[in-house]
Amino acid sequence: MDHKSFVLKWVDAFNRGDADTLAEMYAEDAINHQVAKGEVQGRENIKTMFRKEFSAAKMTCIVENIFADGDVGILEWKDPCGVRGCGFFHIQNNQIQFQRGYWDKLSFLKAHHLPMPENP
Repeated sequence: MDHKSFVLKWVDAFNRGDADTLAEMYAEDAINHQVAKGEVQGRENIKTMFRKEFSAAKMTCIVENIFADGDVGILEWKDPCGVRGCGFFHIQNNQIQFQRGYWDKLSFLKAHHLPMPENP
């Protein structure tokens, strides 16, 4: 599968809140590093992270751009609340080896009416 199609498949699973399908897209020892939150390593831990996040907020990823070059897929996104971000996926053998995401945590928390951290 080409990397643009792979990222679109990831977006579809994300928008359905399907942590199981998302987790299967990651290598067993993958790393998901959301800069606003930190690193999560391993497929099972990534699945747990998605389940926790999907239970906290209804999230929708609206694709603005997808780029692919070599083993990298890049997703530029927004959500219906106006939060914007981007994700970089290192993909090998149709599995995510490493993902890094950039987005503003405080804007996300405000937009989704979630509690603010004690020390932002």
